[in-house]
Amino acid sequence: MTASGGTDVCILGGGPGGSAAALQLARHGVRTTLVEKAVFPRDKVCGDALSGKVMRTLERLDPALAERVNGDAHVQASWGVTFVAPGGASLRVPFSRHTGEGEAPGAILPRVHFDDLLFQAVKHGGQVDVMEGRTAKAFDRTSGGWHITLSGPDGARTELDCRMILDASGANSTFSRHVARLPMEPRHHAAGVRAYFSGVKGLDPDGFIELHFLKELLPGYLWVFPLPDGHANVGLGLRSDMVKRRRLDLKAELLRLLREHATLRERFVDAVPVGSVQGMGLPLGSRRRSISGEGYLLIGDAAHLIDPFTGEGISHAMISGVHAADVAADMLARNDLSAMAAKAYDARVWKRLGQELSISTRLQRLADQAWLFDLVVDRAAKNPALADTIACMFTDLDLRAQLKKPGFYWKLVRGTR
Repeated sequence: MTASGGTDVCILGGGPGGSAAALQLARHGVRTTLVEKAVFPRDKVCGDALSGKVMRTLERLDPALAERVNGDAHVQASWGVTFVAPGGASLRVPFSRHTGEGEAPGAILPRVHFDDLLFQAVKHGGQVDVMEGRTAKAFDRTSGGWHITLSGPDGARTELDCRMILDASGANSTFSRHVARLPMEPRHHAAGVRAYFSGVKGLDPDGFIELHFLKELLPGYLWVFPLPDGHANVGLGLRSDMVKRRRLDLKAELLRLLREHATLRERFVDAVPVGSVQGMGLPLGSRRRSISGEGYLLIGDAAHLIDPFTGEGISHAMISGVHAADVAADMLARNDLSAMAAKAYDARVWKRLGQELSISTRLQRLADQAWLFDLVVDRAAKNPALADTIACMFTDLDLRAQLKKPGFYWKLVRGTR
């Protein structure tokens, strides 16, 4: 066993949340070590969609890095979303009133490329020590912080001492589950599967992502996210308690729906899979939890911050990563690593994401009602003002909050909206 020395902050995980935290800590001048079990580039099972929140966070962290993401050869600019209701009707909702003008509000970029761009920026930035191919196996509290035992690919053990841990090691985080004690609760967890296809027909030329709310999947959905050269990221997600109750094999269900469903089969009849169907776990932010403790902060999926309605996790990981870095730098400067001081992180994260997660939790519960989707899509297709309101809901949380109110749907039923 060898010792790698000490550091102020150890970040577990080099995905978007961990990389965002590392970049922000570098700006604060904090001694930081990032530990990543994989060797990059590595794939991450995901929908690959980068929302406007992702791009804005990235621009604030490093404008040059944001430009590299936008200019990547594998990126597909995305200008909106198409909702397909259970009855088959669709509603095309732009993210901007000026589709195609300037820089797109969103993008789609396979995680193997996006994550590597962020990780390499950290690795070669010269301010963060990066340990690839190392898995954190044990965490012991010490008088000065934490003693971490790491294992390499050859089984060699390394010891690392740090004052604080920022855990960004994802949905299967050992630290989150066994040290911070965040349980996996099926009611607040989703299972998802994803596959890549080539030759999919009818992909939107403006990169509109597709969300298909099929009766068989409610309150989940199936997605089709276009990529360059006729490729697409295709997958579905459903709450874990529903998967168990319905005894679903999600991988088989995805292929069945693409083969048999009326709204999809013609588009996929000549589609060719690129690789196999892969699964993922999604810890949802549908329940407010404590995401900090004495000497540690949890980031992104490790903090169970995935949007319970849309499944978005990248932006929440990056946003929480930046907040974690800011709070950690302040705690270290004040030499106060107590659980009470760490609560400042919880307060920041819930102030930034709490309302959005609350709205999405309510929408997830409403999503089991097929008639609601059919009603909203039907009315919006006939009413440009309503369609414009729905478009604005992507950036205006106060407008989106209307979706939680029964009165919104009553007005639709009466035809007064």
